[in-house]
Amino acid sequence: MHLDNEADHHSENKAEAPGIQPAVTRNVADISPQIAQCAVEWLVELQAADHDEATHEAFQRWLAAHPDHKLAWQHIETVNTRFNGLTSPLGSAVAKAVLTPRRSLKRRQIIKTLVVILFAGSTGWWADEKIPWRAWTADERTHIGQRRNITLADGSRVVLNTDTAINIRFTANERRLQLVRGEILVTTNQDSASIVRPFIVEIAQSELRPLGTRFTIHQQTTSNRLSVFEGAVEIRLRQDINYRHIVQAGEQVDFSNQGIHEIHPADDTSTAWSNGMIIASSMRLADFLAELDRHRPGKLNCDPAVADLRVSGTYPLTDPEDILDALQTTLPVKIQYFTRYWVTVRPAS
Repeated sequence: MHLDNEADHHSENKAEAPGIQPAVTRNVADISPQIAQCAVEWLVELQAADHDEATHEAFQRWLAAHPDHKLAWQHIETVNTRFNGLTSPLGSAVAKAVLTPRRSLKRRQIIKTLVVILFAGSTGWWADEKIPWRAWTADERTHIGQRRNITLADGSRVVLNTDTAINIRFTANERRLQLVRGEILVTTNQDSASIVRPFIVEIAQSELRPLGTRFTIHQQTTSNRLSVFEGAVEIRLRQDINYRHIVQAGEQVDFSNQGIHEIHPADDTSTAWSNGMIIASSMRLADFLAELDRHRPGKLNCDPAVADLRVSGTYPLTDPEDILDALQTTLPVKIQYFTRYWVTVRPAS
């Protein structure tokens, strides 16, 4: 197995050197970042479908080379048991790492994130406000494939889509939601407090101020998508205090910390997920699968040869695999499973 950090090779050699008795670490907080990263690399490697007996034997040698290695692995097993399942944030991150090519930059980045997730709170070297751990500690969150309906203290309603996390910060002066990640459908209610408090939805680099409204906000990788169905929503950018843009009912906008990118008509059927459905009307197959991919663990790919086929219909999200089976009966495609979590939709012939 390739290890990204050479320092861990040195620590292993030192531990195995004749006449040197390795120091015993009794607290997880004393585990070095290098050993923690190496342990996570082994976690990912052992989940791969192609790992063989030689890999397992190499892992056992690493485990026995130093007491800290065993301590780090025991800690991983404890956390893994607590957050068991591929639909948990931990399981999803591990699955993503397994499916990413070895020695790639993306895999190294996922592993570093996993180090933080698995060892956060135990050491002093992991702090970073931009890591997925924020979603783990959020006030309310959903796993992949899960949705939740929440009624706030003021009577406003929030629906969390798959893999979503929010914080709720109601004070005497404001009603604030922090969207940590994912997508929410918000229906605001009139404030009953003696002093009317503004309703604010905080996302990365921006704030949304609904004006008696119903809307969705989806925090994506490089931008955000806001769709307004009732009332209006004002967008404010943190880096430009003078920037204001009001999105009216019936509008959908994509925006970032640079401002508005695109404006389209809002499609009310895009909220069908809040009722556990996907509604498609002549939707490109590639776009349909990208939406379905959000509701199932693993990776759902679309062969470019069938990307422009059109999908129409109403599809319940209770079992995404049933949706894939249905596509084979209505379109000239076949579903190819490399594993349960790595699936590609290809031409039928």
